[in-house]
Amino acid sequence: MTEQAKTIHFMINDQPVEAREGWTVLETARQYGIHIPTLCYHEAVEPSGGCRLCVVELREGNWSKVVISCMYPVQEGINIYTESDRVNNVRRWVLEMLLAECPASTEIRALAAKYGVNGTRFPSKNPEEQCMLCGLCVRVCREVVGVSAITTIGRGVHKFVGAPYDKPSEACVACGSCVTICPTGAMRARLDRVRGSGHHSHHSANKA
Repeated sequence: MTEQAKTIHFMINDQPVEAREGWTVLETARQYGIHIPTLCYHEAVEPSGGCRLCVVELREGNWSKVVISCMYPVQEGINIYTESDRVNNVRRWVLEMLLAECPASTEIRALAAKYGVNGTRFPSKNPEEQCMLCGLCVRVCREVVGVSAITTIGRGVHKFVGAPYDKPSEACVACGSCVTICPTGAMRARLDRVRGSGHHSHHSANKA
């Protein structure tokens, strides 16, 4: 007989909440309908904590710190705030960074505008870039579809998403999971590059 998971009691925005041991702060907040913005998180894959947009403030008396809610495990008696000044300042900074990294993404621009961020102080390297390199497409292809037809290639400023070795992937099954999960719209334009022109031509011929 398996032991029942322990119930954890804590506070989100001064509201008492309960969670199962092992849940994250983000999972608990969603159970209670408390909104925390996310980009690189999706329930179908393991969290990576990459984009930092889901930050919340953890307070204990006069002491506080900002934590990533998608990876931070619940603990008894903690106090979490999802919309404090400190949290919103971090989110605005993250959104400015994202506007510089993927300025062509209408999704990112719309999300930034919700937080009053309509421009960025950071330089943009490519005005046509949509990809924020969150890795969701890579993770869903590996963890859910199970074919690993997508990967990140290169390092630093030269890093990009594509098929392994930047060659058309025979493993791609054209399921569309990467396009669906992409938070910035970038994979819509990259799918043919991953699949290769042969797949694209065949699809076009069938439509004709």
